[in-house]
Amino acid sequence: MAGRVEQEMEQLLIAAFSPTRLELINDSSKHAGHSGDDGSGESHFTIVIEAPAFADMSRIERQRAVNKALGDIPGDRVHALAIQASAPTN
Repeated sequence: MAGRVEQEMEQLLIAAFSPTRLELINDSSKHAGHSGDDGSGESHFTIVIEAPAFADMSRIERQRAVNKALGDIPGDRVHALAIQASAPTN
């Protein structure tokens, strides 16, 4: 079951990008006891997102757009995000 932060990230990303593909993978258990693990079980995520909005953006621009859409979550409520953002190929 998705946690509160994961659900909020999903809602924000859907609202911002209307993605054709969206996966939020909670990697927190792999980092238990390491730096940045706050014990919440929601400290590390991988985001796989595909959206037409990314078509004319560079990789860096895509990552910045995702971080901006997530507001205070990256760095404040989530320690680490791996972002794989792409545009549909069709």
